[in-house]
Amino acid sequence: MIQKLFRQMSTAQIISAMTTTLCLLIDSIVIGRLVGVDAMSAYGIASPLLIIFAALGTMMVNGVQVQLGKAIGRGDTNGANACYSTSILQSLGLGAVWILLVYAAGNPLCTLLGAGTPSADNVVFQLTGDYLRGFVLGAPFFFLSQIMSAYLQAAGKRKLLLISVIAMTVTDVVFDLLSVFVFHSGMFGIGLASGMSYLAAFAVGLGYFLKKNCLFRFRFHSFQPQSAVGILRAGSPVLLNQVFFTVRTLVFNLLLLDLGGNLAVAAFAVFTTLCNLMYSIGVGTGSVALMLSSIFYNEEDRTSLRSLVRAMVPHTTMLIAAAVLVGELAAPWLIRLFLGADPEMLAIAVPGLRLVLIWLIPNVLCGLFKNYFQGIRRTWITNLVAFLQAIGLMLPSVWLFSRLFGLTGFWIGSVVGQFLTLLVIAILVWVKCGRMSFSAEAFSYLSPDFGAQPENCRDLTILDVETAVLASQTLCDFCREKGVDAKTAMLIGLCVEEMTVNIIEHGFTKDKLSHNVDVRLVIGEDKRIIRIRDNCVNFDPTNYLELHQSSDPAAHIGLRMVMAMVKEAIYVNTLGLNNLTLIL
Repeated sequence: MIQKLFRQMSTAQIISAMTTTLCLLIDSIVIGRLVGVDAMSAYGIASPLLIIFAALGTMMVNGVQVQLGKAIGRGDTNGANACYSTSILQSLGLGAVWILLVYAAGNPLCTLLGAGTPSADNVVFQLTGDYLRGFVLGAPFFFLSQIMSAYLQAAGKRKLLLISVIAMTVTDVVFDLLSVFVFHSGMFGIGLASGMSYLAAFAVGLGYFLKKNCLFRFRFHSFQPQSAVGILRAGSPVLLNQVFFTVRTLVFNLLLLDLGGNLAVAAFAVFTTLCNLMYSIGVGTGSVALMLSSIFYNEEDRTSLRSLVRAMVPHTTMLIAAAVLVGELAAPWLIRLFLGADPEMLAIAVPGLRLVLIWLIPNVLCGLFKNYFQGIRRTWITNLVAFLQAIGLMLPSVWLFSRLFGLTGFWIGSVVGQFLTLLVIAILVWVKCGRMSFSAEAFSYLSPDFGAQPENCRDLTILDVETAVLASQTLCDFCREKGVDAKTAMLIGLCVEEMTVNIIEHGFTKDKLSHNVDVRLVIGEDKRIIRIRDNCVNFDPTNYLELHQSSDPAAHIGLRMVMAMVKEAIYVNTLGLNNLTLIL
């Protein structure tokens, strides 16, 4: 089920991230083809600030995912709602701060970014400021739409997530064209179009959060300072990561100006936009890896974490390799789409793009593991990889190769830096496990005493009534092998059979989709834990009996029997899955 869940969630997240990036890509096309090279240079100069802006949004999303994962892993509904309410108020506050910053200190910011000083003949300076002032007006909606994606994913509302980002893309295209051909508002209008597109995305998703059956509830009194600090702390590795990338972008722009002038900077701005679009694969799969690893880690579920690693690496590698191949073949056409058919520009940009695209493969895999390590609380590895990717190995490689081979060496050095970072991750894994290994167990990077030991666990997948009955007997036998008394072993078998057969008979028949039930039994020293997870329609057995009380002693007898046998029953619906934990 983990592999299937990862693929389903990744698809939605990749499309979401891709359409989000598509707004910036559309801006690049409109700017490069309809506004001019000076405007494209201004867009490139503004990019470090946009990276920081996006970093705060990503920090909020990742912080929410980690905090929400902890709450879900513990079955803490109040904690999940505190996270939800707190993050909304944080997003509104961040958006207001950004608007004040850009409008109060716009000129110094443009100078700091490298646009020079304001003067009549410095067109790039004016264009840079115009774009930032338009873009930042949508800041509150940007942050709100970002965190909304995490909650929609947690609620299993992947279709609504896709609809919201499609609405965002369409809005951006329409407003970009209107700003150029109707309102003639230049770079300000193009920036504003992106900002308003985030409003469209938020407006679409808002419909779910206003419904009565929404899993989350906003309340002002639910704001918790400790939750706010927890979100920021959990997301801080992402902010640090983006600070590193901002420094890298500034250094790259200076090197490119020295190596190839404005043409090289404009070409790299296009490369960045295209790579960001393809890197949506990494953003999507990495986001899913973060949320799932956080949930499974808090459940102390070693088996699921290993399955997650086994699912995420080959799936992500296949997707990004396919995207890179398409980009390599389409490189000349892509450059013409952004920058026209100028021979000098094509001579610089086409071979450069083909080299830079290669770096996406190790770059995406490094990002995938960064998110996974953050989810399992190995923050120091996340920060180390971020530093090496952006500065520690990247800048020395780029500087060395550019000194040897000029502008071509710049592109080569960027590829080398990413592969070296991926090698460092492998070395860290091999040092921990004491040998060279590419297994999922090794790269899951868990301590030997984490969670229940494999010999005390049994995991089974149930597809029909026959396998449910067989699973009941298998777990009963497993209990006897582990020294559990006959009565308890029989009760465990009865619990599993009753609950899984009930799911099959009532859940599998609700639609024509493929369903299965995963059962996990953990034998501890002082308690026995049964976790039942299925991908059927929402069903909470813990409050079903309260809502459907009957004077008939035979009504719901199986469910009442199970609830009477267990010490505690915890139900959580998340990621579109029913999760029931029974503690004997």
